[in-house]
Amino acid sequence: MIRTGEQYKESLSPDRRIRIDGERVTDVTTHPQFAPAVGIRARIHDLAHEAATRDVMSYADPETGERHTVANKPPLTRRDWHDKRAAVDTVLDTARGVVTRVGDETVGEMWSLRDAQDVLDGLDPRFSGNIRRHIARTVTDDLFHVSADTDPKGDRSRRPQDHDPDMLLRVVRETGRGIVVRGAKYETAAAYANQAFVKPAVADWGGTERSDHAVGFICDMNAEGLTFLCRTGFAGRGSADDYPLSHRVDEIDTLVVFDDVEIPWEDVLFYRDTRAAALLRTTLHRYSALPFTHRTLRLADLMIGAALWNVRQTGLENLQGVREKLARLACWREGINAHLTAAIALGTRSPGGLCMPDQSLLYSGRVLASAQLPEMTHLARELCGGQICLTPDAAAFADPETGRWLEKFYSVNDTWLADDRRRLLAFARDLLNSDYAGHRLTFQLFAQGPPFAHLSAVYQAFDWEGPLDLVRDAAGLSDRVRGTDRPA
Repeated sequence: MIRTGEQYKESLSPDRRIRIDGERVTDVTTHPQFAPAVGIRARIHDLAHEAATRDVMSYADPETGERHTVANKPPLTRRDWHDKRAAVDTVLDTARGVVTRVGDETVGEMWSLRDAQDVLDGLDPRFSGNIRRHIARTVTDDLFHVSADTDPKGDRSRRPQDHDPDMLLRVVRETGRGIVVRGAKYETAAAYANQAFVKPAVADWGGTERSDHAVGFICDMNAEGLTFLCRTGFAGRGSADDYPLSHRVDEIDTLVVFDDVEIPWEDVLFYRDTRAAALLRTTLHRYSALPFTHRTLRLADLMIGAALWNVRQTGLENLQGVREKLARLACWREGINAHLTAAIALGTRSPGGLCMPDQSLLYSGRVLASAQLPEMTHLARELCGGQICLTPDAAAFADPETGRWLEKFYSVNDTWLADDRRRLLAFARDLLNSDYAGHRLTFQLFAQGPPFAHLSAVYQAFDWEGPLDLVRDAAGLSDRVRGTDRPA
């Protein structure tokens, strides 16, 4: 059944070994750097219970009548994808910013395993039942599910077996109950998640068929032997009046250390098979790329809104040069939306019976969203103007001595008084120009792999035969040019 926010908080064991800023976190639900993100996750659970949002965030199982979350529902129809988009929008409206680890993006990686069951059964038939059971459990138990595949970065020109053996997560032994793993993974929100889908990020296994590093499993984040080493959060670095987004929607990234963690056999999804690991890498984001790209759409809306309000309050909206810049932002935004909409509209039935978004449109939309983000961020910053880096903080506006001067110099007219201008400039600064803004830009660039991996996914998904046939016929080429052996 759908949990409440309080039940989610209670599921986070106080015994977790969580470290941040060189200190032990005794309660992740109340710690000032974690509490905002934990609060958003708890709010997501509560939205599924409240009358105004219940039908957007949840659905009734037609067989049992029980309600489950829309986010974790495997997508069987195009309608399911439209429902998911509406649920994401509801979450982001409530958060008043962009959050990425709310569960729906990372659970999509499990659906990719469902699609690969027949192939995986041919490699090792032991684990397909575990895959199906965990997908069902994510739905019925309303778990906060995250991913974990990013490795500590060593010498990536070397094979996994040529590193320090514990640099990449690996199996160290078997027990009667399961396997024991050691190593580390990076994952956002791991310190306050319920479970993670852990798998290798290796692209080249060096021709080996078996490897202790080629393992995928579900890990209970309350498991003994886990240590969470977290980056410093942005909440608390300045006042919430000056950095509203940093205080509301910063998600804490974590290096999760596995110090001989035992994984029960029923939680193992593939084991020591590099072919299974390689197959997963080629299909990992076939579903999760959609909510990932959708969040960039919301980021585009925030950038457009911040830029447009700024040019309006300074009276520059009617300048042709300003309108051209706003139009470029709008074209980027609409391009993202068009790719998402078309990917759903042209979706096909997957090998596992799911509604799979059109892969070429989805992956090219992800490239459009991510590749242009730095340029669009700079464009929005330019439209907001230099005052996003010059404006004094909220305390200066509230101080009687300095406030009278700031009231004079920041009030434009009867519509735009100093307080609203300060709030708008503070929001734009945190969105475009703060430490948090820089972090978000880099995170978005690498969150689903580096840019070359995004382009590689497009290359694999695009239908090259159409353009080849078109030019062959138009140029009058013979059939000989096709040959018998074409590159993959």
